[in-house]
Amino acid sequence: MSIDWENLFLNGLDFSFITEIALRTLIMFLFVLVLLRSSGKKGVRQLSIFEVAIIIALGSAAGDPMMNKDFAILPSLIVFAVILGFYRLLTYVASKSEKFEMVLEGEPMYIIEDGQFTLQEEGADTFAKDEFFAEMRVMSIEHVGQVKTAVLETNGQVSFFFYEDKDVRPGLPVLPKPYQKKSQEIHEAGDYACTHCGKVLHLSAAQYCPRCKKTEWVRAIDTPRIT
Repeated sequence: MSIDWENLFLNGLDFSFITEIALRTLIMFLFVLVLLRSSGKKGVRQLSIFEVAIIIALGSAAGDPMMNKDFAILPSLIVFAVILGFYRLLTYVASKSEKFEMVLEGEPMYIIEDGQFTLQEEGADTFAKDEFFAEMRVMSIEHVGQVKTAVLETNGQVSFFFYEDKDVRPGLPVLPKPYQKKSQEIHEAGDYACTHCGKVLHLSAAQYCPRCKKTEWVRAIDTPRIT
């Protein structure tokens, strides 16, 4: 079957409309920037789920006028004004009501306490462990036993609080090579960390984790954190 490349890329495009597309795109992009700047946020990492939804709505309102001559720009600007007004109203109400702010923004969630994951207590099995391990490695964390507490903030950032070197305990490694040595078999006695919840036990034979009932273990490490 032959592919009609001209129809695929052009589909009867009126070349006289290209300049207008560029102008429409520039105008809508500038208005998106102005509205986002008006929200007071300075970076993506500061955005909550609610604010991400606002950005998606802006993108939807801005997209059609950029490349479709049948859509005028003014209605989209009205949509922008409504979205900004709604955003300002909700943030004002949230600043006056802690309960409403919690509903709107969510609340921080503990991920690590006392050198082990809090997954089963919090029912927080929805976060991506690989992504969280990457966050830890960026903070020069080699294993979970270096972390006293980790809190997932409502804007997606993770706040870490560390043990002092003398208090670091054996923990689940987060570096790829040692973590990939995980197994359901124990061939040599020693300290092992549950790969699911981070519970550390001295094992000489395979067994269920008393915290999460999983059976996959990896050799725990207790090195101090190097910053």
